[in-house]
Amino acid sequence: MADALVIVLALVAGLAVGACLGYLLAKREEAKAKDQLADTFKALATDALRGNSETFIGQATQAFKTVKTEAEGDLAQRQQAIEGLIKPLNEALQRYETQIANMERARQSAYGGLDQHLKTLAQAHERLQQETGNLVKALRSPQVRGQWGEITLKRVAELAGMVEHCDFREQETVQGETGRLRPDMIIQLPAGRQIVVDAKTVLAAYLEAVEAQDDEVRRERLRQHATQVRARMDQLSAKAYWSQFAQAPEFVVLFLPGEQFLGAALEYDRTLIEEGFAKKVVIATPTTLIALLRAVAYGWRQEQLAENAQAISALGKDLFERMAVLAEYLSDVGAALNKGVTAYNKAVGSLEARVLPSARRFKDLGIGSEKDIPKLESLEQAPRPVPEVDESNQ
Repeated sequence: MADALVIVLALVAGLAVGACLGYLLAKREEAKAKDQLADTFKALATDALRGNSETFIGQATQAFKTVKTEAEGDLAQRQQAIEGLIKPLNEALQRYETQIANMERARQSAYGGLDQHLKTLAQAHERLQQETGNLVKALRSPQVRGQWGEITLKRVAELAGMVEHCDFREQETVQGETGRLRPDMIIQLPAGRQIVVDAKTVLAAYLEAVEAQDDEVRRERLRQHATQVRARMDQLSAKAYWSQFAQAPEFVVLFLPGEQFLGAALEYDRTLIEEGFAKKVVIATPTTLIALLRAVAYGWRQEQLAENAQAISALGKDLFERMAVLAEYLSDVGAALNKGVTAYNKAVGSLEARVLPSARRFKDLGIGSEKDIPKLESLEQAPRPVPEVDESNQ
């Protein structure tokens, strides 16, 4: 019994072990089958995917080619349309770029010319400053100032159309009651009258005012300048040129060779001109003196025209008298011609009536030449009488 149980248990144990082994073998086969199935499925999937991919790629490639062809045609049309729209813009941009380039070249050229001009102007300004400085230094000398004033005065007279030694005289010395006087210029007026001009170059204080850096110093120097001009005016008034020149009007001209000199003096002495008139001194600058001298030159022209008119009147009177004498002579000639025509007609009438008829009979008698004696005609036109000259119309 026990052996049978053992056998049964061994059989059961064998069966259990066999079952386990079978199960393990089955699991192993199942895993191996799964792996084989997986490999097979993978291979099938790969083949299917490859085929599908090739098909898809082929279809996609064909579709892409079709779309590409259509797109290329559409793109060409759109490109042409865009080019049609862009072409005017490109042309406008090209014109604009050309204009910009031209403007840039012109700008560079202009800037170059302007730069050169500015350099030239700067150089000229430097030279002007140097020359101005030299002029200021030179004008500090009273002798140079006097010569400059006299030269400016002469230049003004020439600009007014006057001629030296004819319309004006310079530096003429006269002996006056108070001694020798030597005005800078004597201007000749019509009818023998004269205007005396004295050039006073009052510049010392004015030049100091121009160079002054401080405003207060500048104002003080301009006040001194006005005082110096007034002093020159008083000195000129005291000389009384009008009493030394019989034909001169009762005033003398004080000439300042620049408008700025008088303007600076008037700024600090506004009664200068009025008191100058009261003292018989006319303060003149180049502008006012040119106007005065042009008026004098006009007066000279009018005087010349009056003299020419008088000369023409005298010449006309003389010509009229000579024409009257010539008319008398022609009248006498006409009367003599009239007498001669009358005497000629009488002689012709007598000759035709008394002499030529008998002379023509010689030819009838066969005596004489072959020429005929022409018939003489009397003169019917008398000389035209000369009209009488009415001396009341001269």
